[in-house]
Amino acid sequence: MLNGETGLEGHKRAAAERALELVRPGMVVGLGTGTTARYFIEGLGKLVGRGLQVKAVVTSSDSRRRAEACGIPLAERLRGLLDLTVDGADEISPSLDCIKGRGGALLREKIVAHASRRFVLIADHSKVVDHLGRGPVPVEVLPFLWERTAEAIAALPGSPELRLAPDGPFRTDNGNLVLDVRFSAVDQALGSRLHEIPGVIEHGLFFRLAQAAIVAGPSGTRVLGELG
Repeated sequence: MLNGETGLEGHKRAAAERALELVRPGMVVGLGTGTTARYFIEGLGKLVGRGLQVKAVVTSSDSRRRAEACGIPLAERLRGLLDLTVDGADEISPSLDCIKGRGGALLREKIVAHASRRFVLIADHSKVVDHLGRGPVPVEVLPFLWERTAEAIAALPGSPELRLAPDGPFRTDNGNLVLDVRFSAVDQALGSRLHEIPGVIEHGLFFRLAQAAIVAGPSGTRVLGELG
């Protein structure tokens, strides 16, 4: 950790720094979105500044700004798979399933995760849970008749709440809305049922996508799964 940083921010940085050890010259790297991914982007930028040659695919306009500010070359098109994607998570289960999207980039994050040879999560220890669903599941929905979509989600049953920004409803980079939904039980069947609802674009349930999670806490950094 840098500058004597402690607490959760220090743990996030420690997890990101461990993930930087996975990057090799010539890789195409997926860059996640959020506070923990930010540390990975900053660290990758320093490696690029020292001569490391890589290209990156970003998952949000925020990550694009950060990557460009750090001098990381960006790939606008992709042929084949990304070599490695590193991203944060809001909740991580022991089986490496996770909830993502509380930063609003769930759709692009899931596309990039699916397009990666290796998908590695980085997080502080507070994000590890016994089972998913401690907090809400983000669901990206079309603005058109979004209230009807929310009613259908409520019938699952769930408790959807429209995410707000200071100037009105929160909008994703895709121009859509986000419903933060609390469910009594979260599993793969729920993910399938959400996809059956017209108006649902994507949800923040990531099942069987991550190969490993790097988790940092007061006792140090540990790896769940296999880094490969």
